[in-house]
Amino acid sequence: MAEKIVSPGVFTNEVDQSFLPAGVQAIGAAVIGPTKKGPGMVPTIVSSYSEYLQKFGGKIESGSGASKNSYKYLTDYAAQEYLKYADTLTVVRAMADGYGPASSIVSSSTTVGSTFSSGSVTFSHIPSGSVHASGQMDEISIGDVDFTFVSESAGLANTANQIFVEFPKAGGATTTTTVAENLVSAINDNTATHGLSITAANVANLVQVSGSTAGALALTVATGSGGDTTATTTNFAQIENVQGGTNSTTSANCFTLTTLADGLDQNSRGGGAEGTNNILVSGSSDNIRWEVTSVNSTKGSFNLLIRAGSDTINRKAIVEQWNNLTLDPNTSNYIGRVIGDQSYTIRDATGTDPYLQLSGSFPNKSRYVRVTNHVTTYNYLDENGSVRDNSLSGSLPAAGSGSFNGGSDGGANVQHPIQFNENISDSNCQGFNLGTAAEGKTSYEAAIQLLKNQDEYDINLLTTPGLCDNLPNHAAIITKAITMVEARGDCFYVTDPVQYNSAIATATTKAEARDSNYVAEYWPWVKIPDNDLGRNVWVPASTLIPGVYAFNDRVAAPWFAPAGLNRGGIDIAVQTERKLTHANRDTLYESNVNPIATFPNAGVTVFGQKTLQKKASALDRVNVRRLLIAAKKFIASTTKFLVFENNTAATRNRFLGMVNPWMENVQQRQGLYAFKVVMDDSNNTPDVIDRNQMVGQIFLQPAKAAEFIIIDFNIMPTGAAFPE
Repeated sequence: MAEKIVSPGVFTNEVDQSFLPAGVQAIGAAVIGPTKKGPGMVPTIVSSYSEYLQKFGGKIESGSGASKNSYKYLTDYAAQEYLKYADTLTVVRAMADGYGPASSIVSSSTTVGSTFSSGSVTFSHIPSGSVHASGQMDEISIGDVDFTFVSESAGLANTANQIFVEFPKAGGATTTTTVAENLVSAINDNTATHGLSITAANVANLVQVSGSTAGALALTVATGSGGDTTATTTNFAQIENVQGGTNSTTSANCFTLTTLADGLDQNSRGGGAEGTNNILVSGSSDNIRWEVTSVNSTKGSFNLLIRAGSDTINRKAIVEQWNNLTLDPNTSNYIGRVIGDQSYTIRDATGTDPYLQLSGSFPNKSRYVRVTNHVTTYNYLDENGSVRDNSLSGSLPAAGSGSFNGGSDGGANVQHPIQFNENISDSNCQGFNLGTAAEGKTSYEAAIQLLKNQDEYDINLLTTPGLCDNLPNHAAIITKAITMVEARGDCFYVTDPVQYNSAIATATTKAEARDSNYVAEYWPWVKIPDNDLGRNVWVPASTLIPGVYAFNDRVAAPWFAPAGLNRGGIDIAVQTERKLTHANRDTLYESNVNPIATFPNAGVTVFGQKTLQKKASALDRVNVRRLLIAAKKFIASTTKFLVFENNTAATRNRFLGMVNPWMENVQQRQGLYAFKVVMDDSNNTPDVIDRNQMVGQIFLQPAKAAEFIIIDFNIMPTGAAFPE
């Protein structure tokens, strides 16, 4: 509340204008490539390598017989190195056409009583209280005629010892005495076992009723030595008691569980029967199985366990547990709401503007599955907390466990054997033939186009490890990636000029054919250790360079050069494909290929930071381009709140109040020599304002990296004076 001013005096107020706007949220790199598991073609953010492994998996086995071995996709190495120093990474799993998730149907079960057979006749019953259609209980078959047990609603009075069987009139003898006698004979054949019998006197009644308008057979159940015919209730309870024996069940689909991950690896069933202790044929630590427990028909609830596919019934490995789930949408524990039912489908994948279409009502809270095709039991409990309708209990899932099948990673559209690491070729890049749409070209291109949407995907770096510019099929994809980052204007692309075992001349030729300050290429390949595989492996530079960038940003800032002994070291490297001489580095750098050098006692180091821009300017250096990207990111994220505000001096001052402090901070941190921000009447003339525009200008003098340190040693004669 403002202070009331009455008498003269000096009054002071505090106006804090030092508030800085909320800075840009954590922005990370994006990597496109194949993974062992995970959602296909859905950009997914991970914040740690352990989270990456949980969602996308690790090593795989490829080949067969003596050639079978363990491998890892280059995407894994890129994620591992980048997430050492960065907080977020967007992963897009490239998959061949025909990919999809695995699923499993969870069934409900309904007891239908015991059954017995005589010749071609099967006699079965549903016990009282079980779920059935209106007026219908079950069927029996005699030859070509189906008989259906009917309740009192059929219009015939029911007694303690009587049931009624309705059958269709097909004409001829099947509707008269022959049918009735066959039924009587079938029942009497089982008298000794089940205590059922029909007297000869009843045959006439059967025939008479069968020919009547009602179309029903009245069967009298007589007491026998093999069973108990005491009627506990009406409406067929006596049949349940007379039959005795073991109840059989019928199943109905209750709900379907679908894996969030796509691919063949999600198939834990494997097409075979379960082994000892319920071990699954294809079960592994990377897929799952499910189990329903604690089914409570009184409350309409049940528990659902998600277990590792590699566990057994005696050693359960529960990865998720959801308790007291219901099928009632009006409850807070409704299975769809608790677990989630949403999925993405890529649309227009082969077009110029692919997008992800979201289906489902509830966000996925499970890390492994979503729910689809589920039945509902609306208002299972009444206001008193009692079961509203006993028939609803038959819709609850049956207690038991199950596994998954139907997942595919593209099948025939994946190249086998998969060519990894130094064996990558134009026609087989980690299993993809990038010249064929069905085998990977579409997936890479669609992934690139998806990331073009900068409103949806906030990234500042892109890498596609495994793509090499000198391979024609790869080069076409790289061209699309370069076009995408240039169109965004706020993202940098790291790629590789050549595949393993290529000449320097080939690397420089490919780099010279490009011209963009949004791209950088590095060479040669690097060997790194892999503890999971127990051996060293060759990887292209684009696999590791994002990690170098992340380290540079962690210890310094994006406007510092991610190169040199202070910030360009690749500590994981064992060796490079070849040790470059100074002359080699000169040749590469003249063609804008950034060398990866090896120095005694210093290890493997990035020793260059040029972009692929041909024309000499400040933007032919990585640190300047990344400075501009950081500035664009900040201004875009903070000034979007000014859109639709009135173009007045107050609004323009708000802009200046946000941008100037950030620029000053960059200058203090050695990113700028000088800057000037202009947004006033000089560039917001009445004509500009009338066009609903607000114009600003930012002038920058980026700090340059000292790439060439030249020292002159001046040898002076004795007694000469040193220059001041």
